[in-house]
Amino acid sequence: MRPASIGPRSRRLDYNPAMPRLPVAIALSACSCLMRAQAPVPLARSVQAQLPALIETYKDFHRNPELSHHEEQTSAKFAADLRQLGYTVTEHVGKYQDGSQAWGIVAILENGPGPRLLIRTDLDALPVEEKTGVDYASHVHSTNAEGQPTSVMHACGHDIHMTALLGTAKELAGRKSQWHGTVMLIGQPSEETIDGARAMLADNLYARFGKPDFVLGQHDDSTIAAGDVAIKGGPLLASSTSVDVVMRGIGSHGAHPDAVKDPIVMAAEFILLAQTVVSRQTDPQSPAVLTVGTIHGGLKRNIIPEEVKMQLTLRAYSEPVRLHMIEAIRSTANGVAIAYGVAPDRMPIVTVSETEVTPPTINDPAFADRLRAVAIATLGADHVQTGRSEMGSEDFGLFSLDGTIPSVFVRLGAVDPGKLAESQKTGVPLPGPHSPFFAPVYEPTLRTGVTAMTALALDILK
Repeated sequence: MRPASIGPRSRRLDYNPAMPRLPVAIALSACSCLMRAQAPVPLARSVQAQLPALIETYKDFHRNPELSHHEEQTSAKFAADLRQLGYTVTEHVGKYQDGSQAWGIVAILENGPGPRLLIRTDLDALPVEEKTGVDYASHVHSTNAEGQPTSVMHACGHDIHMTALLGTAKELAGRKSQWHGTVMLIGQPSEETIDGARAMLADNLYARFGKPDFVLGQHDDSTIAAGDVAIKGGPLLASSTSVDVVMRGIGSHGAHPDAVKDPIVMAAEFILLAQTVVSRQTDPQSPAVLTVGTIHGGLKRNIIPEEVKMQLTLRAYSEPVRLHMIEAIRSTANGVAIAYGVAPDRMPIVTVSETEVTPPTINDPAFADRLRAVAIATLGADHVQTGRSEMGSEDFGLFSLDGTIPSVFVRLGAVDPGKLAESQKTGVPLPGPHSPFFAPVYEPTLRTGVTAMTALALDILK
């Protein structure tokens, strides 16, 4: 409560001629004791009261997305809101491999001895042109890392995540009589390029702000109804590794393919052969994905170019499988080049990113079981699913320091239950993360996100 709200009560205490005159500090202390004696407002009612303001915050985040590495205004808004709630906030936390500073946020709220709980949200948006048609749609345009103009959209729900964490932050700040310890809120940049968590850790995150005892996060999900959450132990999300493959040849006029080494044809053959890395070279019991996401080569229809560049993403749960895929890509690319008679000095270049790489996200089984029970007690058994493993990736898992800190990543339902039921009936999927049509049903999603995360945090810090 602000001093302006307490002031009138303090003056009444001072003014009463039947009482000895009390210093203002003592009067304020008396008021605080009275407030602490009151029972906290039930969580569901308190979250419901927050919703109008949270919805406006969500829409503001959605209208004003920023790309990875450029979350300047987003982080500033997020930090300002946390300061107003009484958190000690540090901005510009994170250092990328190239030495540039990140827009990470760390907010601390201490409440006596007890566990230290880290709760993380992501800040960045995607280079996607929004096509939802909602009245709060993004019309932002920016420039991507390659210098190309692009639209920008919160097409992955990071605006939901930020808003839900702000709601949780307010609940925890107002319920200090119900918990003990330290809350450590993380606003992480550059999740979409999976180098933001690594940047924050590289900036001595835990040395500066304390190593947490537990780590929590959540992500909206288009396969789960709004109002529900999913919590499961064990593997949840795959590792991700970005790989560039450059097929090099000898270019010339398109009318004389016999006189050249055509990298476009070699790239086409490589793409097809690369699919056998998973289908014919990897144990079927070990999940793996190899996707060629981009291919760039040539400037004119009648010119055979010198090279073609492809960008790949690899997904796996096993480190041996990940390493096997990398080596199989090298040998496949080289094999294609050799078959086409490419000289040794023009063999393919395979580059494995050192920044766009992240380990699998694995929920601590015992911790997940504990939190699942809390979620059931809070939301009801009908609204808590077990969830499923998938091949999507996150850099959230890095905060667990290779599983040495118990961590759980919660899936948050974000779509209309009726539409989801129809989708399951027809087999036609609803627009999900990274789609230009992705529009979470924000009110029940935010209500559930704040309620569930607050309940989980209170249980951890009790």
